[in-house]
Amino acid sequence: MREQPDQQAPPVQRLRIRYAKRGRLRFTSHRDFSRAFERALVRAGIPMAYSSGFNPHPRISYAGAAPTGSASEAEYLEIGLARHAEPGQVHEALDEALPSGLDVVEVVESAGGSMADRLEASLWRIRVSGEGTQALEAAVERFLEAEEVLVERMTKRGMRSFDCRAAVVSLVTEVPSPVDECAILQVVLRHGTPSVRPDDVLAGIREASGLDVGSAALFERVAQGPLDEQTGTVGDPLKPDRDAV
Repeated sequence: MREQPDQQAPPVQRLRIRYAKRGRLRFTSHRDFSRAFERALVRAGIPMAYSSGFNPHPRISYAGAAPTGSASEAEYLEIGLARHAEPGQVHEALDEALPSGLDVVEVVESAGGSMADRLEASLWRIRVSGEGTQALEAAVERFLEAEEVLVERMTKRGMRSFDCRAAVVSLVTEVPSPVDECAILQVVLRHGTPSVRPDDVLAGIREASGLDVGSAALFERVAQGPLDEQTGTVGDPLKPDRDAV
């Protein structure tokens, strides 16, 4: 009979980390990032706590990862430590150990509660080439006037049809600067199941208006956090942790 492995002690401290995916590293998949991050933890000498069982893993909880190919300034994860560490020192050590483009933005000590529950919505910035602002504004208006816009996407369970309009809290066209050779959309998306992505919104605009704005679009998540239903804005999920210090 196989002997039971020793039980690992629970974490003595939990740190929450905001990181960014920039430049060419936006094409890093979630699996690739998790491998790079675990290697960075070892190189940085972070005193990780580990799970129990026959194959212990470092205690890392990921939440709300952006789709592959999207840049982001607001990705979040939580790590459990075997001994206390100064968040500022962990920030510096991890940022040095990670490749440029996967950048640590902030590290705070957890005040408890579920990190995932705070990530209710995301603010996305979409750069669309080849379309004038006026044509895009008209297409956006048609999309927003619709009560329901069905789109299709291939999922792990096959092709799935869903309403992408219901997840859109706000959708506006920015006035591009003179140097921008593109139109720019800002969209606040409510998180849910299925998760509506910015490319689903572009597919919905095409479905509602007939304007194809999906070619060569670039997606960047600007913020991710709690949703203020009155203002439609996305808040800072780490604020409760900072306030508890």
